[in-house]
Amino acid sequence: MTIPPKPTKAELAAAVHKTVPDLLAPGLSVLFCGINPGLYTAAIGHHFGRPGNRFWPALHGAGFTPRLLKPWEEHELLALGYGITNMVQRTTNAASELSPDEYIEGGQRLTRIVQQYQPRVVAFLGIGAYRSAFGRPKAQLGLQPETLAGSALWALPSPSGLNANHQLKDLVALLTVLREWVST
Repeated sequence: MTIPPKPTKAELAAAVHKTVPDLLAPGLSVLFCGINPGLYTAAIGHHFGRPGNRFWPALHGAGFTPRLLKPWEEHELLALGYGITNMVQRTTNAASELSPDEYIEGGQRLTRIVQQYQPRVVAFLGIGAYRSAFGRPKAQLGLQPETLAGSALWALPSPSGLNANHQLKDLVALLTVLREWVST
C-alpha cells in the first residue's frame, strides 16, 4: 500500500464531502466503532488517519497487532479478526458538530451492520457516542450489560489526540482488558 501524501488545506476542506469505507467481514472477533471520520482521516481515506490519533499505537500496545500498523495498512486487521466502522459516516472537523439525531441514526445503522456481520464484540471508541446512540447516559467504560444483535458491547474512550481525559497508557490498559476478554 502506498503511503498517502499529507493532505493540503484544500483537500482537507473538500474532505467534508467524503466518507471512509467500513472494514468488515463476517464473524470478526472485534468490530471497532469510531465516532465519525475527521477531515484528515477522510482526506486520506483511512480510519484513524490523523497524526496524533492514538488508535494504532494503543491497538499494538494492547497486543491486538504484532507490530504498529499505519492507517493505510488497516486491511491487515481483517486477517487478525478485527474490523472498523464508524457510528456516524458524516465527516466533520470535530465530533461535537454531530447532532443527537445523527448518533441515533448511526446506532440504527450499526445495528444493521452487527446483524449482518455478527462480530463477537463491538468496541465503541468514544463512550459518549455509545451513550448518545443507544440511550445509555450512565454507561461506564468496559463491558456493557446489554448486547447488540447478540454481540457483546465494550465502551472505550475516544483515541483522538483531542481527548485529553485519557492518555495512551490508559487506552492501552483498557484495550488490554478487552483483548484478554476476547481471547478467553
